[in-house]
Amino acid sequence: MQPDLIGLEITKGELRRLTGVNPNHVLRPSIMENREQRLGFLMKEVRETLLLTLIIVGLVYALIILPTIGSAIFLGIGLLIAISIAVIVGRWLWRRLAYSKTLKMLLNEVDKYHAIIQAVDNYDQVILSRQSEINIPDRETAIAALQLLREDLVQALKIERMVRDRKKLPTDNQELLVNNLANLQALEANAQVDEYTQFLNKLLQIDLDVQTLVRKLQSPGRQ
Repeated sequence: MQPDLIGLEITKGELRRLTGVNPNHVLRPSIMENREQRLGFLMKEVRETLLLTLIIVGLVYALIILPTIGSAIFLGIGLLIAISIAVIVGRWLWRRLAYSKTLKMLLNEVDKYHAIIQAVDNYDQVILSRQSEINIPDRETAIAALQLLREDLVQALKIERMVRDRKKLPTDNQELLVNNLANLQALEANAQVDEYTQFLNKLLQIDLDVQTLVRKLQSPGRQ
């Protein structure tokens, strides 16, 4: 990957700093749509659920059942099943309450943004493998658009955390997003029709979605 693309990525460490949560713990549509990520997430959930279940069942059996009833295998099995169900339901409820819908959607937009960075890199590699010349002006336009969107994504994540932490929002946040959106629209309008233009269209749609989410955050009925 080219250095200019690497510098545009929003790392997991930066996402953790911006949101205050581990992005790997937030279940969002992009994870479920990606087979590898979905499998990894589900396997992690199974491991954590099993470990937590065994700890709880072990403590209950050793501290309550054995001293009062004695060895009771069938009761232990029933307890294992009941605790497993309780842990699964509890973790599901915890995820719904711990992470707002807006945070999930913003992280989903970040995933889409990273997918476009990867797509640009893939297109660069295809052109180089064909020993063709990269359209430098249009590529630079795509890089500029990625930078603008990155700024809006970072700003949106900051706003979401401020709302979540019940802090007062600066009055100029929405203005920043609108300015970047206008710049993205201008870049798209001036770009030539090629593969890079397709990337610009996708970036513009992401920014529109991000702006919609921020407006919801700033509305009285925000989530």
